[in-house]
Amino acid sequence: MQRFIEAAPGIRLWTEERGAADAPPLLLIMGAQASGLGWPDAFVDALAVHHRVIRYDHRDSGRSTWSFDRQPYRITDLAEDAVAVLDGLGIQQAHLVGLSLGGMLAQLVLCDHPDRVLSATLAGTSALSTAPYTTPDGKTVPAEELPGIAPEVLEMWARPVEDHGLEAELDRRVEHWRVLAGNQLPFDAAYYRDLERRVIEHTGHYTASTAHGSADSSGMLRTEALATTGVPTLAICAPAEPVFPPPHPQHLAQVIKGARVVEIPGMGHALPAEVLGPLAEAILAHTLKVPEAPAA
Repeated sequence: MQRFIEAAPGIRLWTEERGAADAPPLLLIMGAQASGLGWPDAFVDALAVHHRVIRYDHRDSGRSTWSFDRQPYRITDLAEDAVAVLDGLGIQQAHLVGLSLGGMLAQLVLCDHPDRVLSATLAGTSALSTAPYTTPDGKTVPAEELPGIAPEVLEMWARPVEDHGLEAELDRRVEHWRVLAGNQLPFDAAYYRDLERRVIEHTGHYTASTAHGSADSSGMLRTEALATTGVPTLAICAPAEPVFPPPHPQHLAQVIKGARVVEIPGMGHALPAEVLGPLAEAILAHTLKVPEAPAA
């Protein structure tokens, strides 16, 4: 089922639901500039065996309102959009799964609206905390000294995006995924080309937005709230991750009260077919341990 949610004045968000309407809700939160279709159908369907799964388009992505140029917003507003999606669908509490920027948005929601969150799963992201990381041998590493984004990713992101037609834009997006996917699994260019072609058809154009990269990112630290949260949290460790490589997942598990880490072999900052099954299994093993919320 697809519908639009009014998240704020002049802002409509596209949403899609799969799974039984009376199953425990699970909200998928994608990364920067990414449509909800970035969550592959096979992955959504695997989760929908046990959950009412919702994926949605952020502002300035997919079929949602593209508004940043005339109505700038903050990253924290994108987190409030996730809550607005729950409100618009009549959902009191949900499991959250966030990837990349979506993992940061999930942290903001579990800190600012803990009563709305049954559990959180965080992948390809970093902790919104200034707390240091303690290595296995007991050394203390300041949070700001954890490994940074790989140079090849930064170089890719620094390139200007020029319009040379649909096929050239698909080439650019596939190359972007090649860099993000890491080097531990074979890269299937056709898989990502098909994914991006469906995203473009869904969106209705192939314009690349830069809104989320331009949005105000201040006010996102939640050190104390993460350290005291009661929300069960799972940190996904992706060994081929080029954006927030290990030990970022281990740092997440240290700064978020009660969090634990599960590694998905071969995973980078992408969702190739090879990781969808293991990732869905890890998420379900996490969510199905959490008691269901009482009926609203």
